[in-house]
Amino acid sequence: MEQGRWVEVADRVLVRRYAELDLSVGLVLGDGGCLIVDTRGDERQGAELAAQVRRITRDPWTVAITHSHFDHSFGTRAFLACPVWAHEGCRADLAENGERARREWVLHYRAEGRPDIAADIAGTGIVLPDHLVSDRADLTVGGRPVVLTHLGRGHSGNDLVVHVPDAGVVFAGDLVENGAPPAYEDAYPLEWPAAVAGLLDLAGTTVVPGHGDPVDRAFVAAQHAEIAAVARLCAEVAAGRLTPGEAVRRSPYPEETTRIALGRPAGRR
Repeated sequence: MEQGRWVEVADRVLVRRYAELDLSVGLVLGDGGCLIVDTRGDERQGAELAAQVRRITRDPWTVAITHSHFDHSFGTRAFLACPVWAHEGCRADLAENGERARREWVLHYRAEGRPDIAADIAGTGIVLPDHLVSDRADLTVGGRPVVLTHLGRGHSGNDLVVHVPDAGVVFAGDLVENGAPPAYEDAYPLEWPAAVAGLLDLAGTTVVPGHGDPVDRAFVAAQHAEIAAVARLCAEVAAGRLTPGEAVRRSPYPEETTRIALGRPAGRR
């Protein structure tokens, strides 16, 4: 899939890919309304996405945020005023930790020698979602059903899956990763397998990860097996039956990824 263009992965369901962080965002088109899935990482990036959506449709939009991490949620201001849906934990995390995350990513991009992105993040206003989901919300977007579901904690404490049942498409956020190992920095390793199992139970034939190209159910099933293996290793280390070094050797993922997972407090059960 080419970078910087829309690709229709199912009937009026589009994915747009970005080179920066290999991010994937979504657009669901209905009759008289549309849904934006994630808003990119700062106000400038969000404005670019909004402009690209307006090249396709002038219909009113609704925003759904898959989780609170900056690259998925900091571009939201460019879409206001509109309903902004997210898990209730997403709003709480942005309210409590959004400013800290902003400072950390400003420093990250400065250290990478990318002051332009650092400045954009520094100048971004963090928007708190105003339509909150605890377990499930059923929306109608331009006459099309869309289901927002929290399948449990996994990549974060507030992962939200966006299911478009009439198209067989599921936007998984970072519960699924294509092109790099899953990111465990804020994860719940022991719970993540159950969330992905729930994802597999949805009637979707195309799964859109938060990063990387869309995948099929076979890809998700294979990644579920890997995440479940990491969960077992975390449990064994926490119980003292395995050393971290042994776990690293047995892990399906690189050492750095595995050690981050092992370092999550008590597996975050």
